[in-house]
Amino acid sequence: MISSTAFGTSRREFLRRASGGFGATALAGMLAELHAAETTTDPLAAKPGHFPAKADRVIFIFSTGGVSHIDTFDNKPKLTADHGKSITASRWLNKPGKFERFLIKSKWAFKPYGKSGLMVSDLFPNLGGVIDEVCLLNAMHCESDGHDKATLAAHAGSPQFARPSVGSWVSYGLGTVNKNLPSFMVLAPFAPYAGAQTWGSDFLPGCHQGTHVIPGKDPLPNVQPRVPGPELQQMELELLGKLNQKHRDERPADKALDARIRSFETAFGMQREAPEAFDLTKETDETLKLYGVDRGATSGFGWQCLVARRLAERGVRFLELIDVGSSNNWDSHGNMADHERLAKAIDKPIAGLLADLKRRGMLERTLVVWTTEFGRTPFNAQAGHAGREHHNLCFTSWMAGGGVKGGIAHGTSDEYGILAAEGKVHTHDLHATMLHLLGIDHEKLTYRYAGRDYRLTDVAGEVVKPILS
Repeated sequence: MISSTAFGTSRREFLRRASGGFGATALAGMLAELHAAETTTDPLAAKPGHFPAKADRVIFIFSTGGVSHIDTFDNKPKLTADHGKSITASRWLNKPGKFERFLIKSKWAFKPYGKSGLMVSDLFPNLGGVIDEVCLLNAMHCESDGHDKATLAAHAGSPQFARPSVGSWVSYGLGTVNKNLPSFMVLAPFAPYAGAQTWGSDFLPGCHQGTHVIPGKDPLPNVQPRVPGPELQQMELELLGKLNQKHRDERPADKALDARIRSFETAFGMQREAPEAFDLTKETDETLKLYGVDRGATSGFGWQCLVARRLAERGVRFLELIDVGSSNNWDSHGNMADHERLAKAIDKPIAGLLADLKRRGMLERTLVVWTTEFGRTPFNAQAGHAGREHHNLCFTSWMAGGGVKGGIAHGTSDEYGILAAEGKVHTHDLHATMLHLLGIDHEKLTYRYAGRDYRLTDVAGEVVKPILS
């Protein structure tokens, strides 16, 4: 190895000369500014939608494992009255047929909340307190009752194949308004079923992939610069920028290079902005209490929700919050009492998030979505069984803010919560509605790959117009 001092100059001076002496222009944005008239394009540049949007950003909350609709947001008095009676089910453990099963009532009581009088179970008293901001979707349904497939469908629209996540599609369609932070971020202590595919960009440019943040003392461990000072780092980055641009100019057909270079630029910008966004020390005691966060805490779902609000304030386009991973989750086959522990962990933080967004004037332009991969059966093989099985034929999701009517329940299931009856909403419809509220026509947001045009909603999906404000 030859030292730069062998040529009578320091490393600092060598870099200054090699970089051409450019000023203190940050790498994030440097290429776009210096080469806008040339061939470089920024794949994360902010773009207009197909029509005026009602929401600027999305906070997508996913509860892993299959939350029971009939124990949370879909009140079924008839199920309570007929507890223990036998019925003939047409589907059991992903198999069609005729199965004699026993109806199982909810362990929790329901009561009306808010001016709307929407019924919410005792599992979610805090969310009940802000239910007038929420639109319940009580007739959700999807194709698969397998965790991995249903999780993929909830995120990427396809239960069979890996496809770009909804967050990646939003990033691709709208870009970002803050070059120093990723447009799509995922705050999750563990990955859900289907793993990192749930926030992957698949065939979309890599810069649209979700950035996974693991709650803890060091949520972004590789952000700190390795050089001793900002001036030296700036010169190194200017040199790197010139070399990257030369490499790209020599390969004009490789469109993936723009995305790769843009990802490097975002990483540099995160060194300055991300630490401040994750610093909760300036939040008031009242705000921390609203989310159920202890001062100094660096994990927990309340921490995730509060950090999500801070990132949303700073222009992150799509934020996903995952409460638990592929174990110790809502998959309550043997004991529905598990739902109580899991609901307690997210009830206050979610209610705090909605209340905080509203008081800051952000809820009107922030779409908050809560969902799970499917629901749980209102029946079981033995009378009085303590658990519930997977159930994809009917479950509940909800939306709030961002152009959605609050204090309403859209869609109904049958008297026992077995089948979606009226106002059915498929996963494709949920995605189409999310994109619509962001100003995107889901049929026009396409990407050509392997000889065909792909879209998040495949060849289906309808906007749920009755819930739009």
